[in-house]
Amino acid sequence: MMSIIAQFGMKAVWLAALVVFLVVEGVVPGLVSIWFALGALAALISSFFSAPFWLQTVWFIVVSVASLCLTRPLAKKYVNSKVKPTNADAVIGRECIVTEDVDNILAKGKVSVSGQVWTARSDSDSVVICAGERAEVLRIEGVKLIIRKKQEKE
Repeated sequence: MMSIIAQFGMKAVWLAALVVFLVVEGVVPGLVSIWFALGALAALISSFFSAPFWLQTVWFIVVSVASLCLTRPLAKKYVNSKVKPTNADAVIGRECIVTEDVDNILAKGKVSVSGQVWTARSDSDSVVICAGERAEVLRIEGVKLIIRKKQEKE
């Protein structure tokens, strides 16, 4: 009698875990718990065949990890592939003119890129880029351009 109750209890536990993982998957955007839902389903199925608790747990872990490893790269590629560059991304790699000295220590500096004025910081805290010099835009961090002093061609 006790083993029947224990076995029914594990079925309820795996079923509850399956439901929780599916609800989380439905509520949270992106794929976050579907792999664990598959693992819980595998453990639930093994509990119907009277598998011992340790084997149910092994099934849960193995199926969860295997499905995560096999499908995560594909899911990441297709689910998160809708990132669209903005107009601001167009300034990356472009040349700019420093309109106000760029000094990271003093947290100041501005540049002009294609007629637009941006707040700027140097890629190195030890480098001050003076007004009137040319620089290259490396990246955007928040609303600031990260720039590097353009090397003169020899």
